[in-house]
Amino acid sequence: MALFTSLYSGSSGNCSVVRCGQEYLLIDMGKSCRTTTNALKSLDLSISDMQGILITHEHSDHIQGLKVFLKNHNIPVYGSSATLDNLIDMDLIPPKAELIAIEGRMEQIGGFEVNSFPTSHDVPCCGYRIKTADGKIMAMATDLGKLTPEVHQALDGVHLAALEANYDLNCLRVGSYPYHLKRRIESDRGHLDNAECAAKVLELIQSGCEKIALCHLSRENNTPDLALATVKSAILTAGIVPGNNVRIQAQKRNEPSEWMEF
Repeated sequence: MALFTSLYSGSSGNCSVVRCGQEYLLIDMGKSCRTTTNALKSLDLSISDMQGILITHEHSDHIQGLKVFLKNHNIPVYGSSATLDNLIDMDLIPPKAELIAIEGRMEQIGGFEVNSFPTSHDVPCCGYRIKTADGKIMAMATDLGKLTPEVHQALDGVHLAALEANYDLNCLRVGSYPYHLKRRIESDRGHLDNAECAAKVLELIQSGCEKIALCHLSRENNTPDLALATVKSAILTAGIVPGNNVRIQAQKRNEPSEWMEF
């Protein structure tokens, strides 16, 4: 049985779990080591069953707890070569840590087949397409200013999509952020807004994807209700009524979300 959840998700920190049987992968670790390990314990996940940590990029809301965690646990870390080099330069990787660049090829990590794909962000950044031991496929695409051909390809045919719904455009534009930050977020190297996410979710559902996790919601410029309403409006406008098999879930900011089976 393939399962997905996030330990926490949002502009203040991101960490997700892909599980099949006892084995699981962690994607990012954007809050403290203690917060992350406590969340794992709350889900009865043993660190000894963690097969690897996939890092999307170097921003603090994705790597904050990594240095302390790696000092205490010998878990391989995967990411693009540029991201891994930057983590080393930032003195976030203990000398004993095992780093494995994953780009341009499939990597077998435990029972998981993992491919990375680039996303359009203001630092080197990637998403991950993961095939579990029982043949289920999911992809995570966050921290992207636009949906590039590589992202569309990575999301094709997935059973579960973890997709960024970072901000509501109106909330951002009338909000308190300084102008330069608003421009960065709206840019092609920033983040994906609710409307863009909703259009892609509609496309995914029309193609047969039944599980959608809305991730990386902004604390200041979005809410779970607003993100869900935007996505569901797009689906209903297209004449699609989500059935029992289709599940759309906004991931929680400060605690583990409910498991999603895919």
